[in-house]
Amino acid sequence: MSRAILCVLDSVGCGGAPDAEAYGDAGSNTLGHIAEACAAGRADEGRSGPLQMPNLDALGLGRAITLASGLEAPGLGAGPTGRWGAATEVSQGKDTPSGHWELAGVPVPFAWHYFPQEVPTFPKQVTDALIERGELPGILGNRHASGMPIIRELGQEHIRSGKPICYTSADSVFQIAAHEQHFGLERLLKLCKIAAGIVHPMKVGRVIARPFVGETPEDFRRTANRRDYAIAPPEPTICDRVTAAGGTVWGIGKIRDIFAGQGIGEVLKAQDDMGLVDRTLEAMDRAAPGDLVFANYVEFDSLCGHPRDVAGYARHLEAFDARVPELIGRLRDGDLLIFTADHGNDPTWTGTDHTRERVPVLMAGVPPGEIGLCGFADVGESVAAHIGLAPGRHGRSQL
Repeated sequence: MSRAILCVLDSVGCGGAPDAEAYGDAGSNTLGHIAEACAAGRADEGRSGPLQMPNLDALGLGRAITLASGLEAPGLGAGPTGRWGAATEVSQGKDTPSGHWELAGVPVPFAWHYFPQEVPTFPKQVTDALIERGELPGILGNRHASGMPIIRELGQEHIRSGKPICYTSADSVFQIAAHEQHFGLERLLKLCKIAAGIVHPMKVGRVIARPFVGETPEDFRRTANRRDYAIAPPEPTICDRVTAAGGTVWGIGKIRDIFAGQGIGEVLKAQDDMGLVDRTLEAMDRAAPGDLVFANYVEFDSLCGHPRDVAGYARHLEAFDARVPELIGRLRDGDLLIFTADHGNDPTWTGTDHTRERVPVLMAGVPPGEIGLCGFADVGESVAAHIGLAPGRHGRSQL
């Protein structure tokens, strides 16, 4: 029995989604546009020159970008030695749960609820219930916002008043920011559980706890104690199927939160993505035959995509790529390693939202070759076939 390692580079899309126009994202291409910016000298802060990702490119990254979107990304033209392709999503959302659930073999069968672009953005019955059940003096925010700007704006008022900062985004989310000491981390997590009970029946995908520390806008910073409270998947994912077969799913990063804990056996976390690579390597050392190591690397999205930091995104891609040989080198005979993504977040695009894109699918540990265009659910079915599980309801193996 073999093992599988599934690494999701959060938001590292490669353009070309056939329905991108319906989302206002026609022409978006996270990897392609970053590579173009680097080659043109527009991403030289903390780095310089063309985008350097030789290890993932050797697996087929450049070819996957071209297959997905038609764009030939500068600096990414290696002849592939891996098994490569690009995947198209069928779920309606361009968000983290939709992408991960479908990668795990379960497309989202319903439409998420999104809060409107108005102030106040949350329905009165939602905020009244949260204030009553959470025993709050009130709330701050109640609008669409980016995390750090609204914390800098309202953080001191939050500390003075004891009112948590509630906000949303273009995703189906209800986010609550609160100070770890003045408000209390455990109190914040309890409040988010209360909020989940209120908004999940509305098909709001996640409630996100956003703890922060500091005393002034200049030194406010979010901590690593973020917690996502997600709706549970509507049917068994590859995580449930691995567990049911007697294997263990090693959730790296926020995987447990994304799947509401369903099917996740071991949880390993870290302060940042480089720490999460360390935890992935640790799980690879400890995992047994029949296990799945499932990792999410969130900082591409949170630190680089949403803030529209092109140079920062390029630096993060290059830093991750430099560690790919460690992951490949830790494979045992018979292991399957997959690198993919859950959506796009083109830092050259307008706004601060995710972008609707295809994603690369790069495999090591199996015979090389072109997969072509496939579906997100095919990734989960490839894991299932490799581990020796019966086929699921959605997608098909690309092995």
